[in-house]
Amino acid sequence: MPNKEKIIRSFFIQTQKCLILIGMPGSGKTTLGKAIASKLSWAHVDTDFIFQAWWGTDLETILKTIGLDGFLKAEEEIILSLKLNRCIISTGGSVVYSKKGMHYLQKLGYIIYLHANLKTLQDRIAKNPERGMIIKPNQNLEDLFNERSPLYERYAHFTISTEAPLNQNIKEIITWLSQQKNEKF
Repeated sequence: MPNKEKIIRSFFIQTQKCLILIGMPGSGKTTLGKAIASKLSWAHVDTDFIFQAWWGTDLETILKTIGLDGFLKAEEEIILSLKLNRCIISTGGSVVYSKKGMHYLQKLGYIIYLHANLKTLQDRIAKNPERGMIIKPNQNLEDLFNERSPLYERYAHFTISTEAPLNQNIKEIITWLSQQKNEKF
């Protein structure tokens, strides 16, 4: 294992902090989360999967059943119930609508915004039409992108572009984390 990864593991074992990934649907939160967790030998938690397990159905059915406001409130409750240490957390894209939830996540660890341009997101989402996406009626992906981007930027400790290959993203995050080892937040 490279020395930087040993430093990161040691740092996070001492501080008990998590690494939280935020971003648009299709930005790579689950894919990158699993890869980083594997690299660091940590657990990976996907809040969308917790949400679906809690309700026993997919996100779209939950949204249709309880509406957008109910969905966002339930998502916030899930976030606030997380009691985790030393793990990678991939969040649902709509998590940024909850100030309370985002402030809680900031206390759990470092928040990394996975940014991808609109065209890339459209292409990735088109390849996986079954993916859930929480979107207001009469809103399209571009509207959602423009609405959420400033929120992701506001809460993130660090931003990376997921236009790059997965291994490059992992290296960039580990390098950034190694530079944070002496900082408090």
